[in-house]
Amino acid sequence: MTDPRSTSESQSEIVSLSPAKFLAGCSVASAVIFFAGTARPLPVWSAAVEVLATILALFVLGSIKYRLDKNALTYGAALVVAATVWGIWWPGSALKAALAAGRSGALGSFFRSHFLTLRGLDGLVHMDTMLFILGLTFFVGCVAQTRLLETVSFAMLNRFKGRVVPTILALTFLVSFLSGILDGVSMIGLLIRTLVIILVLAGAARASVLYSVMVSTIVTTVCGMWLAYGEPPNLIMKANLHPLLNDAFFLRYCLPAAVGSWIVVGWNVARRLKGGTVALGKLDILDRHVADVRFLQAARHGEVLIPLEFAQCHRGELGGFFNETAEQLGRGVPLGEALVRAGAPREKRLALLGEFVDEGLAVILDDYYAHGPAGNDRRAEESAIALGLAMKEPRKGRLVAQRTAVAAFIPFIGLLAAHALNHEVPLFLASFAGFAVAFLSVRHHPKMRKLALREAAHEYEEYLFLFPLFFSITLLQKTGFFSLAAQGLRLGVERLGADAMALAQFGFCTILSALLDNNVVADFSARALRGLGTSLIHLFAMAQIAGYALGGCWTHIGSAQSVVAYAFIRKEVDGRFTPFAWIRAMTGVILEIAAVVAAIVVVEGWIIRR
Repeated sequence: MTDPRSTSESQSEIVSLSPAKFLAGCSVASAVIFFAGTARPLPVWSAAVEVLATILALFVLGSIKYRLDKNALTYGAALVVAATVWGIWWPGSALKAALAAGRSGALGSFFRSHFLTLRGLDGLVHMDTMLFILGLTFFVGCVAQTRLLETVSFAMLNRFKGRVVPTILALTFLVSFLSGILDGVSMIGLLIRTLVIILVLAGAARASVLYSVMVSTIVTTVCGMWLAYGEPPNLIMKANLHPLLNDAFFLRYCLPAAVGSWIVVGWNVARRLKGGTVALGKLDILDRHVADVRFLQAARHGEVLIPLEFAQCHRGELGGFFNETAEQLGRGVPLGEALVRAGAPREKRLALLGEFVDEGLAVILDDYYAHGPAGNDRRAEESAIALGLAMKEPRKGRLVAQRTAVAAFIPFIGLLAAHALNHEVPLFLASFAGFAVAFLSVRHHPKMRKLALREAAHEYEEYLFLFPLFFSITLLQKTGFFSLAAQGLRLGVERLGADAMALAQFGFCTILSALLDNNVVADFSARALRGLGTSLIHLFAMAQIAGYALGGCWTHIGSAQSVVAYAFIRKEVDGRFTPFAWIRAMTGVILEIAAVVAAIVVVEGWIIRR
């Protein structure tokens, strides 16, 4: 679907800054600030400025020509923030007083309490939440390799007799539901590829494919905010405001906004895809067995690639046949037929088809593609029947794996319920238990197992930058900064009213999350709500949750889901697609959802006034 040259050209425009030099500079700066702070501590606002500068730098150095690894940025900045806060906190700290009084064991007790217990680490960096996300990424990674979503999606497509709109609506509703329970980042990766397959089969315009990929971010963030467990920002908000933000809160306050957002997305997608159909009777032979083919690819080769990705990875082997093959694939022509049309010799076709699916099926597939386009229906039909018989074995293995994957939800949901009933039960036990069972679904397939673990590890790497950011925000809290913010909120409520302040917070979080990562916005904004009344906390929390979820979809870096979708578009659809093109395309639906959420906020504010 994209010109492979455009991606490489766009990548050459990026200048990567040295992480090592940045970390070295931060180390020097933190040392200077630390020793200077022993003589005269810096004011509280200086730490707030440093945290804000770090958060803004994530946007700037992730969007412009000059880029800096976000882990280097946040870990280096955390050194500077820690050195600054030390000078503010240490002089009046209880630990200093205890040591001055001769209680030498105070230091060890302090270290054990804050760094060697789950409760202590949870207070510093939301460790329980981060461990839950860790287990969840590996849990979903294993489930994904069983091709459960592809199986359900094509069952829906058959149920709706190839009609695209009801299939997409049903699929997005299912993913919205699952995104409230499972990791939205994992769900968007599965959703995007499934959507693209269906839309390509339906012959949808590139603009429609682009739009569907982009609004997938809304499906897995805003529409998934009906429960806390799927979205890391929701978990962060829940942890910061426990016990006031429980499952009942999300169902009562966030579910209406999630449903309203899904209706808006569905209406927009239906308008663009109206009348689209997939001719089920004319499906490509591999598309008829899409779940089995992908399961076989993962088991045999340890990777699952769409045809264009595969062609790009094997450009050297295709040689002079690459351009024509890529052009045919961009039009939605199946790989085998594209190779035939490009004039690739049989030996090359057999090698590539064997590597794409399975060496034992290469001859059957090549016979099908060689005779099908030539009009020799009898030979093509014989090959199709032979492939159906050959697929029985991988189908049997897939079904066994899927049953195990489904069984993994039993301990996962059971321990989630236990955590909801008793917060002393660590949240991460649920995702770790789910992963332990889900891992059994891939244990007999070494390459599939490695693929699941590799993809999950790569996904979790996207969250590592949060540790120093959470630590910096916790240090900022120790300075009393968020107490000042809470006082400002109370004053605003007195002068403007609760619903006006809730709308302001919704707008503020939406805009801020469009510029920054919404995980950070969730942690930052939630801390200012502590100490308010229960009704106000519920109203403001709902407004903030909706704001950071919606804002996270507005730009290409507002949330992890946006990062995934933008990277997919640049690689698979349009290598020259820009962040500003993303904003232009998304602004309309963002404003429509904002209007729906604003109406809900006003109604909730009216209920409070009553």
